[in-house]
Amino acid sequence: MRKESESGQALVLVLLSLSVVLTIVLFVMSRSITDIAISTEQADSVRAFSAAEAGVENALITGAGSGGSVQIGDASYSVDVTNYSQDLPNFNYPIPLLSGDTMTNWFVSHDSTGQITCAAGFPCFTGNTLKVCWGNSGTPASNSTTPAIEISVYYETAPGNLSTIQIGRATFDPNVSRAASNYFAGVDAGTCQIDGVGYSFQKTITMSGLGIPAGSYNTVNGLLFAKVRMLYNTDTGHIVGTSANFAGDTTLPSQGINIVSTGVSGTTGSLSNRRVSVFRGWQEFPLSGLSVFYPYGVNK
Repeated sequence: MRKESESGQALVLVLLSLSVVLTIVLFVMSRSITDIAISTEQADSVRAFSAAEAGVENALITGAGSGGSVQIGDASYSVDVTNYSQDLPNFNYPIPLLSGDTMTNWFVSHDSTGQITCAAGFPCFTGNTLKVCWGNSGTPASNSTTPAIEISVYYETAPGNLSTIQIGRATFDPNVSRAASNYFAGVDAGTCQIDGVGYSFQKTITMSGLGIPAGSYNTVNGLLFAKVRMLYNTDTGHIVGTSANFAGDTTLPSQGINIVSTGVSGTTGSLSNRRVSVFRGWQEFPLSGLSVFYPYGVNK
């Protein structure tokens, strides 16, 4: 009886040992499978992102979308290229600006080669009124880093003749105490919303108020573009937008192209998708933003 009992205990010990070993083996295998899956997913994610970037680069070169999926090794991309704010009255610039940064609001259209035009199918803005909104929602007016703006409107006194370009310029500051020393004009009362985007400050300008003659803004190809420069906000980037939604004024032309590229990599059921979005504004004529200021005027 004693030997049989000892034999039974040995079997139990062997089974327990096998269970422990099997548990350890299964745990190691599970970790290995998980690590392999994670590594594969990370590799697919990198390939998908690289494919999306390749799609953006191709669109920047060709200026057009692929119209379908393009295969690159084990990954693929598809690109959608659209005109930004074309035939709309409003334009929310997609990138926050720090002090010294500028955004460009175009009044003329661009053809497929990027050349300015106001031909059939390429409408141009010929209105007199434009509202500019800026400042992240909730920004107080009294801070030393509250953004002010400088607006420079480029126009032709002889529409269609680039050699006759002149500039109408104005500056506006919501900080009343600061404006007393920098001699900037004040802003309009209230906050501003453009297509659901909230801004802290606003100013409605007229082309005639900037000294631009009527023949340059109510004639096709007279107005070229407006540059809005942010000032004082050295610590935080602030948003800016424009609206031409006034009675009698026209909608804005395309402000650039918006590229959305989606990269895909992996196998069915475990695909990695990565999306890259890029805004490219139209190129201005050379040296448009480079000026030397001195007491007697402006030299280019």
